[in-house]
Amino acid sequence: MRRPPPHTLRGQLTAGLVLLLAAACLAVGLTTVFALEGFLVRRLDQQLTASGGRFAASLEHEATPDTDNRPDSRGQADQTFGARLLNGRVTQAAVVDEQNVRQVPLTHSDRQTLQEVPADGKGRSVRLSGLGSFRVSAVPGDDQDVLITGLPLHPVEETLHRLEGVEGVVFGAALLATAVAGAFWVRISLRPLQRVTKQAVGVARLPLASGEVAMPYPLPVTDPRTEVGQVGTALNRMLGHVGDALTRRQASEERLRHFAADASHELRTPVANIRGHAELALRHRGPVPADVRRALERIQSESGRMGDLVDDLLLLARLDAGRPLEHEPVDLTLLVLDAADDARAAGPGHRWILDLPEEPVTVTGDAHRLQQAIGNLLTNARTHTPAGTEVTVRLVSESAAVRLTVTDDGPGIPESLQPEIFGRFVRADRSRSRATGSTGLGLAIVRAVVTAHAGSIQVSSEPGRTVFEMSLPR
Repeated sequence: MRRPPPHTLRGQLTAGLVLLLAAACLAVGLTTVFALEGFLVRRLDQQLTASGGRFAASLEHEATPDTDNRPDSRGQADQTFGARLLNGRVTQAAVVDEQNVRQVPLTHSDRQTLQEVPADGKGRSVRLSGLGSFRVSAVPGDDQDVLITGLPLHPVEETLHRLEGVEGVVFGAALLATAVAGAFWVRISLRPLQRVTKQAVGVARLPLASGEVAMPYPLPVTDPRTEVGQVGTALNRMLGHVGDALTRRQASEERLRHFAADASHELRTPVANIRGHAELALRHRGPVPADVRRALERIQSESGRMGDLVDDLLLLARLDAGRPLEHEPVDLTLLVLDAADDARAAGPGHRWILDLPEEPVTVTGDAHRLQQAIGNLLTNARTHTPAGTEVTVRLVSESAAVRLTVTDDGPGIPESLQPEIFGRFVRADRSRSRATGSTGLGLAIVRAVVTAHAGSIQVSSEPGRTVFEMSLPR
């Protein structure tokens, strides 16, 4: 199985340093081995040239040499090889073995190899099956023959193997020491970058979407001329811009929140006065023209709707401002029963199904606000689905949380609207819009109330199935 490459910059730098040193060691080792091999082979060639084929010339053509032409091994190195060729055929082959001349048998392949050596006096490497590797040179003799002299390559190969072993041990120790020291050095060198990374990770974990955000202090930049210093300077500048933008956004949100709260509070009195005057005018005992009565009824209806809108805006403004809610035991089962009764009375054309546990489910919170949130969910299911729709309200008690789901088999919510369904003044398309219109604040109030209770609300919808799931901590 192939090992994956290191992912951290420290690992990559250390691995790159070790790989570069390994490549350098390999290049030095190969160069040293090849240079030494060439030097030792040239020394053998010089010895072969100095011998001048004397040992090969001392070999007699006849099968049984006499005392006058016995091979002479004096001055020859041990394992020196000699051979004579006449008419392209090997007639004699011997080696010096402890100052004694020993005839050696040659195979057909060995004879073919020796016959192919040109008589130019240059050294060539050959391998004889019974003797091993030799460095040989061939020169023409005085009797129209060819004299071949060879020296064994075994000492050269043994020296090269010893050198390779020494280089392997030395280079291996150097690579190990470089890896340890390089990792330590890279770790020290990357400490400023680690501080930059830690700062960036801390900023990424901040809740920048809403609310007041406390930006971290700028990083201390040691040397802005280095790459890490430039990154730290750029990060500090970016954090400064982000902090300024968040401060301005927070101030704008605060001004808007105060404006909504003040406007809602100031509008409650005139709206109530308009509504009261309309009701008083409708109670007039004298004859009132039909068109005037219709106008007064519309004024009364719209003033009531405006009053509800003002109350919703004021509630949202108070929740946004973090106004403390009541913290008392709330029987959530009873709230669901009351909300379902109200929804059944307001929407008799729907089929309402309750799935509640046998034991009462209680949470800690504000009973009035929770009742308003549950009522808004059921009102949303009633007003945005046609008559005959089945709406199921299910309450599930778990060890750490309580889940309330409202499921309907209506036409569903458009996919493009689902991400912003809990926003303010968000209305569905015509397939889910009510005939009398809506303020678009019902689900926004649900989310604000659930968030104030440290819970969560989410929706999933497709044609024929829409599910709102509200989760509250125990």
